[in-house]
Amino acid sequence: MENPIDKAKILVEALPYIRRFYDKTIVIKYGGSTMEEEGMKRSFALDVVLLKYIGLHPVVVHGGGPQIGEMLTKLGKKSQFIEGMRVTDEETMEIVEMVLVGKVNKEIVSLINQQGGKAVGLSGKDGRLITAKKLKLTKRSGKGERPGVIDMGMVGEVKTIHPGVIETLERENFIPVIAPVGVGEGGETYNINADLVAGKIASALKAEKFILLTDVGGVMDQEHRLIPTLDVKQAKRLLAQKVISSGMIPKVNCCLDALNEGVAKTHIIDGRVEHAILLEIFTDVGIGTQIYKQME
Repeated sequence: MENPIDKAKILVEALPYIRRFYDKTIVIKYGGSTMEEEGMKRSFALDVVLLKYIGLHPVVVHGGGPQIGEMLTKLGKKSQFIEGMRVTDEETMEIVEMVLVGKVNKEIVSLINQQGGKAVGLSGKDGRLITAKKLKLTKRSGKGERPGVIDMGMVGEVKTIHPGVIETLERENFIPVIAPVGVGEGGETYNINADLVAGKIASALKAEKFILLTDVGGVMDQEHRLIPTLDVKQAKRLLAQKVISSGMIPKVNCCLDALNEGVAKTHIIDGRVEHAILLEIFTDVGIGTQIYKQME
């Protein structure tokens, strides 16, 4: 049997963090394999509900790439990727929106509500939360050639975040769950990278924390050991030295942008660890990599 005194010590360790982050907004990007395994889904939902009950304001932004790919396969439509992004024609966009907004979003909302929370599902179209513009991807060119533009279809980038609907839900103790779908000036729908959406929403809300749940432990050094803490200068140096590479590059850049735009602290953590969010926020050691901006 576990020592009950040890359990009490855990609560005492969490107390200063609960006090510090009370009434603060925490934006969480939820995606990857953490959305697929039943035990991990329940762990995530419990973490989010607990955050709300102890006085924090969690905002969830989710992905859904594997679910979109699965649906496209069922419909006999082949997925095409360029630089890690899904080429999205109008027909594919309809499927993307159906899966993200109609299926994945509602599953997450239901999961949180089953654990005692009050979640509300949104897309970027609700209250014009996310206005978007078409992403212009530049094609790499050879020496002496002019760079071209790759047409990614209805892939977009965030133009503006209008956070009013989120702030209203927070005041009424709801938990916003947001699908990364934006709306253009003409009402057209855009598929946007969920990490980028989450970072921009965190910036717009001036969130206390922006947490990226991933399928790895965090940022690793040259010997593949976890780096628990990085400041902005250190992170930029590791990027320049190519110590941070591959899929971790856009995640770290996303964190750096959020810090530059007013987020207090960012975290890249392994969402496959049970109760990862609570361990990162409310323990002295944490489990992932935190990136912060040094005071001038």
